[in-house]
Amino acid sequence: MLAAVILSAGESSRMGSPKALVPFRGKTFLEHLLEIIRRYSESHMNANGGSQIGWTRIVLGAHADEIFAKLSLDPAKVVLNPNWKSGQLSSIQAAIHSLPENETNGILLFLVDHPLISADLLHKLIQQFYESGRPIVLPIYRGKRGHPVIFARQLYDELLTAPEQEGARAVVWAHAAEVLEVPTEEEGVVLNLNDPEALREAADRL
Repeated sequence: MLAAVILSAGESSRMGSPKALVPFRGKTFLEHLLEIIRRYSESHMNANGGSQIGWTRIVLGAHADEIFAKLSLDPAKVVLNPNWKSGQLSSIQAAIHSLPENETNGILLFLVDHPLISADLLHKLIQQFYESGRPIVLPIYRGKRGHPVIFARQLYDELLTAPEQEGARAVVWAHAAEVLEVPTEEEGVVLNLNDPEALREAADRL
């Protein structure tokens, strides 16, 4: 099974408020992603009656207390990253360290400011991950790579030791020939809603 990891530890300085709490069409960004994971899990059960997503981790750092206060989050799913100022890679590493050893097939990595995706897209990515055997699977929209991204378990050590400046991209570059791009017409995979203007443009266009 996979672990769904939502990265939401950043300061959100350009947005002006925690991205996890930004409202969009009736739900916050974080609630949108949790809902998509829930929908996928309920609609795509395996032969044993379980989901291919066995764990969910929400990585918080800056504004963690405020996010906890305003959203009903399951504490068992939350990982606090005290090193959030070090960047996104530190949150990925914190999530990996929180998972049961040798029980996950990989991580399905979400960015909280890329909330506009569907459960059908998750199904397509996860299906391709298991069928292809590729270590990295990601969506591509009109030639542009997006999120979420699946990293197989065999890449955990590389993620845990990747250079801080390059982050997870260093692992993607190191395995460039093995990356599987999954075409999609969902523009949300490349929409980085990290400031108010980007949010307004998305609301007007979608």
